[in-house]
Amino acid sequence: MSTRTLVTVTAGLSTPSSTRLLADRLTAAAERELRARGEEVEVRVVELRDLAHDIMNAMVTGVPTGELRSVLDDLARADGVIAVTPVFNASYSGLFKSFFDVVDTEAMDGKPVLAAATGGSPRHSLVLEHALRPMFSYTRSVVVPTAVYAASEDWGAGDSGGRELGERIDRAARQLAALAVEHVADRVDPYEEPTSFSDLMSGLGV
Repeated sequence: MSTRTLVTVTAGLSTPSSTRLLADRLTAAAERELRARGEEVEVRVVELRDLAHDIMNAMVTGVPTGELRSVLDDLARADGVIAVTPVFNASYSGLFKSFFDVVDTEAMDGKPVLAAATGGSPRHSLVLEHALRPMFSYTRSVVVPTAVYAASEDWGAGDSGGRELGERIDRAARQLAALAVEHVADRVDPYEEPTSFSDLMSGLGV
């Protein structure tokens, strides 16, 4: 049994935060899906509001400071990323975009990403397709087919609200888990199967 790693990035600014709530539900669902596949899971949840100054420093100096360095390292090693932002002015928040502006695009190349957003109105749900998906496509990430948007009314306990959001969360988590397992399988450890001594010597004509 191997250990898969997930990094959840949440850009909510308030406390409590519906963005953090959605991030927690997505993370829990992804953990369940990975464990159902027989995998151990390690999770790091990153609150961008706590890194705001370090993110701005990195943007103007190019040097990650404080906790940001370890967050970027964990993100580069992650088997899957859950990225959740509130909708501000019909797009992702400036803090959310600034964070991914300081992430090395090579670190996101081929990495499975579950994109999600929260907003006050369902009319903003297309932000997932016109803002988040193109941004992660630019970084060559593999964005899961189901993106999750939660408006205020989706948090209701009625049949049309909470149930539909729960179904989208579960579907997106299944897709992320499947891609995360494949992502790990693609890894090649150069020290796992070293070239045998006889093969090395055959290259010298011995």
